[in-house]
Amino acid sequence: MKNLCGEIKKSFSELSGKSKLSTVFMGSGQFLYGAYGKGVMFLLLEVMFLVYFIRRGFKDIAGFFTLGSVAADPWSGTAGDNSVTMLLMGILAWIFLAAFVIIYIGNLKDALAVQRAYIAGKKPEKFIKEVAGLFDKKFYAFVLVLPVFGVFVFNVLPIVFMILIAFTNYGGDIVPPALVDWVGLQNFAKIVSLSEFAPTFFHILIWNIVWAVISTALNYFAGLFLALLLNKECVKGKAFFRAFPVLAYAVPGFITLLAFKFMFSYGGPINQMIVSGGGKAIGFLDIDAKWTARIIGILVNCWISVPSIMMLATGNLSNRDKSIYEAAKIDGATPFQQFKALTLPFMIFVTTPVLLGQFVGNFNNFGIFYFLRGGLYMDNYFLASDTDLLINWLYNLSIDNNYYCIGAAISLVIFIITSTISLIVYVKSPAYREEDRFQ
Repeated sequence: MKNLCGEIKKSFSELSGKSKLSTVFMGSGQFLYGAYGKGVMFLLLEVMFLVYFIRRGFKDIAGFFTLGSVAADPWSGTAGDNSVTMLLMGILAWIFLAAFVIIYIGNLKDALAVQRAYIAGKKPEKFIKEVAGLFDKKFYAFVLVLPVFGVFVFNVLPIVFMILIAFTNYGGDIVPPALVDWVGLQNFAKIVSLSEFAPTFFHILIWNIVWAVISTALNYFAGLFLALLLNKECVKGKAFFRAFPVLAYAVPGFITLLAFKFMFSYGGPINQMIVSGGGKAIGFLDIDAKWTARIIGILVNCWISVPSIMMLATGNLSNRDKSIYEAAKIDGATPFQQFKALTLPFMIFVTTPVLLGQFVGNFNNFGIFYFLRGGLYMDNYFLASDTDLLINWLYNLSIDNNYYCIGAAISLVIFIITSTISLIVYVKSPAYREEDRFQ
């Protein structure tokens, strides 16, 4: 940071009097040195930004901090401030301000470059020719302008908005037209301290981690086992057995989940067979079926996820160096020893990013228990059941019960947990530390 500041200070001191005009009127330095096109372009950009900030930009930034001060009063006809809209527009104003700072710095760098070219005796290129050169040399930048802008508006903006909602009291009775206020870390304190939220949060968090670890491990090793089995020369009809799991994967997940919910219901085929055999119907997914429902969810998730792992493992196993296995056989290694020392390290090395993606996907797997057992609220859980994951609880709190700020805080906790675990595992994995091992 110190070196960067020193470099900026050195570059600024190098600017001539003409170029320093660009610090106030963008593009003026370029214009005075003969680069008229660029000078006009930078000046127009500055005017556009100034018009925006004067008309509403500064007001939106101020509203970002206050979230409104005039409450709506339908009796007097006062419209009042919409705190959520002010927060959203404030974030957008900050994005525009960041864009202006980047363009402003680019303006100063370009003014210095034009000055240096002028001192060296070079005539500035015509603006049209320079633009044509930029299209030729940096065509990727022009192509990516709209996608990057779209990413900021449709991806970054909602994410930042959701994060900031976690630091407000938005939700419950406090929704527009009521004014929303900043509350700092109070929502996070509520999650871990209030008797209303804390027990449910910790119960669900522990189960969520157990679910993600077990599901990821089971799906991975089941898919790898199927791929290894279908790679055996003695297995006949490999095309059929490879296509069969793919058909299960091709069926939309929610249809599969609803089918399994019917199968395990009181009137489903499984209970019908039990009753016809003289037994009593079992509530596999009933309100008191804690671990039964959890195990069914794990197995159903395995049914849905294993085919994709199997296809991935099949492709990676075909790239193995088979000469190593021949050498291992000559040394007397058993099939299990070959799997443990050769196959598993190779597969973990090449599939670590996918494995982490599976873990994050399982951690945030909303559909499994929503379709299998959604809508259950238990006495020992606040707006949740003993099979709900954090993502399900977030949905129940925010969408069904208007606890938007608590839901946003939980989503931020989910992000911190998944990103931290994924980053630590990846950095410690052979895929990161031993990158050239299998090359």
